[in-house]
Amino acid sequence: MLPQYLIKGKMISAESDGYQETLRRCYASKIRPLCPCRKPPVAMYIAKVNGHCIIKRMPNTGSEHGLECKSYEIPGGLSGLSQVMGSAIKEDSDNGLTTLKFDFSLSKGVSRAIPHGNSEEKNSVKTDGKRLSLRGLLHYLWEQAEFNKWSPGMAGKRNWFVIRKYLYEAAKHKQAKNVSLNNLLFIPEVFDLDQQQVITQRRQKSLYYLINANNLQSFMLVIGEVKDIVEARFGHKMVIKHLPDFPFLLNPDIYRRLNKHFANEIELWSANGKGHLIVIGTFGINVSGIPSFQEVALIVVSEQWLPYENNDELKLINTLINANRRFIKCLRYNLPASTQTASVLLADKYNEKTAILIKPSNADENFEQDVQALIQGNGVKAQVWRNGDGALPE
Repeated sequence: MLPQYLIKGKMISAESDGYQETLRRCYASKIRPLCPCRKPPVAMYIAKVNGHCIIKRMPNTGSEHGLECKSYEIPGGLSGLSQVMGSAIKEDSDNGLTTLKFDFSLSKGVSRAIPHGNSEEKNSVKTDGKRLSLRGLLHYLWEQAEFNKWSPGMAGKRNWFVIRKYLYEAAKHKQAKNVSLNNLLFIPEVFDLDQQQVITQRRQKSLYYLINANNLQSFMLVIGEVKDIVEARFGHKMVIKHLPDFPFLLNPDIYRRLNKHFANEIELWSANGKGHLIVIGTFGINVSGIPSFQEVALIVVSEQWLPYENNDELKLINTLINANRRFIKCLRYNLPASTQTASVLLADKYNEKTAILIKPSNADENFEQDVQALIQGNGVKAQVWRNGDGALPE
């Protein structure tokens, strides 16, 4: 269902007659639409992107919206979003574009070829919030596509077709180094053996930027679901679902570092037969037409495509789903594993804005103070589930 807005006391949506003309008049008159998700309604703004008018959330107002509103944003501190918003992620209210700064390269040079993941040493040295890591970018797109949200009505409605569609939607109106993110992004479409030739042609068209001989020094971004990581004739390769004839090469250094820095994600994926392992990486195509990763990161998601970091979070997520609860999964972005974040934020009508935090078994004596500092001033309540205590909080 498309979001609705109030303009001069009338409710409109993208399906309303004369929608674009109404927005153009409001844009010229500097009239702000209102989002009716709260009482009083929350002010929005109209931006023009390539001559097309769109309604967007005002910067720094995300937490003022209702939890189920598309414009809602988790309060600062509960996830890693607040660390990168305004620096690595900059929203321009004049033109409606979001500019992203990456801490990875999109062109050939002195490549670090180091995956960015949950290694505290790598994140604490590299990621200060000024630039998005590969994992941070994937978390950002995942949240923009609302795949970190859950309600009972979503059961059985997520598959790779849906994931791909809304990740591309999430990439719209976003740019990096003055290039549209959609042009840098390659997400494989659902494979159909009967349509293999047509799908291959579309893939080649999508990768023209790399296949073109003039751009052999450039990289693109791929997001896909890992099917397998296997030995190749020389080294290893990653097979991505829906790309059976297009494996990505992993040179020995990348393969070694992948297994070191993402051992946790690979183990969780191996243990949960219903889960999915998601890869994001920069890649190039050599003169033989073979893709190879330059940098890569992994996250693991549940059967319902909700990200999780350990078995305790998976247990929490499954318990909430089985109890028909509504919630938002808080994502880490650039933050190292040692930084405390909320696990989920409940979005039920009578329990909204209750954050659930998981106390790890190795927590120090400052854990309780850290929790209070985390939620202070955010207008949320907190419930702590202590690892190993058994039953989750009522």
